[in-house]
Amino acid sequence: MPAPWNLIGHDWAVAHLLAQIAASRLHHAYLLTGPAGIGKLDLALAFAKALNCSQPPAPGASCSKCRECRQTAAQQHPDLFILRRLEGDKNIKTDAFRELQRSLALAPYQATYKIALLHDFHHASIQAQNAILKTLEEPPPRVILLLTTGAAQALEPTILSRCERLRLRPMPADALSAALQQDGLSGEQADLIARISAGRPAYARSLASQPEKLDQRLALLDQHQEMLAAPLRDRFAFAQKAADDKPQLVYTLQIWASFWRDVLLRQLGTAAPLTNLDRLAQVESVAASLDLSQTRRFLDELHRTIDLLQNTNANTRLTAEVLLLGCPRI
Repeated sequence: MPAPWNLIGHDWAVAHLLAQIAASRLHHAYLLTGPAGIGKLDLALAFAKALNCSQPPAPGASCSKCRECRQTAAQQHPDLFILRRLEGDKNIKTDAFRELQRSLALAPYQATYKIALLHDFHHASIQAQNAILKTLEEPPPRVILLLTTGAAQALEPTILSRCERLRLRPMPADALSAALQQDGLSGEQADLIARISAGRPAYARSLASQPEKLDQRLALLDQHQEMLAAPLRDRFAFAQKAADDKPQLVYTLQIWASFWRDVLLRQLGTAAPLTNLDRLAQVESVAASLDLSQTRRFLDELHRTIDLLQNTNANTRLTAEVLLLGCPRI
């Protein structure tokens, strides 16, 4: 029987939460972990809808039509509090957690539960994590905390020990492709998106619903081919321009990294499926032009650069220049 929350890839997690709702045995805090694009936020919002739906068609289900469901889906419910890192900030501000605690101490405004959704909680500083610890230890009545993170290792052990943890994992490509075809995609398009998304259903649905993202991916791969042949002058010009938009630069490098992963797999001769099936000729050309150590070194440098840009205040332009200085020239 399909899950009633319109999610793909996490049937086990939905079934687990449904059973808790039906049995009225909810935990006061949940930690949803997994890579970006896996669907942590989607699952958290679906759970919130099910908790507060005023006209549930079945225990644990949500109607998606009542005021509670519509406001929750739009992330505008007065009893739903969403904390996330603001653009340009290194961390989620400690003051935001203190304000949240004051809000959670009050009774729900209109719903059954007050729900605090702490998105990408690994961006909370140690001070901020300590600020929310008291709420985790002694939660007010009718309060549910939903934490999401792609880096559980960055959280304090005291935080981890006070949450029920749900580990979300990528889907097999064939299963994700089948689910996308049920959404209306052709088999060829569904197969490609399942590969590109690396089995992450939320990212896959985002690509399927926004064709411009697929066009952008192709443009970024074309751009990377140009960089491989470009002299240092052009590479540094690219770094200077790309530094003006750090989030876009991170996304660009993630696309490049998927290409270099394919190159590495081709050189290793493994049976692991490639991501960029529509760029097979380019993957094979680069794989034949370099040795394995060069590929591994640059792929490691790509991942290190992405981490620096996402999690530190490193100078964006200088970081990009260093990366492109070490990029193989073909």
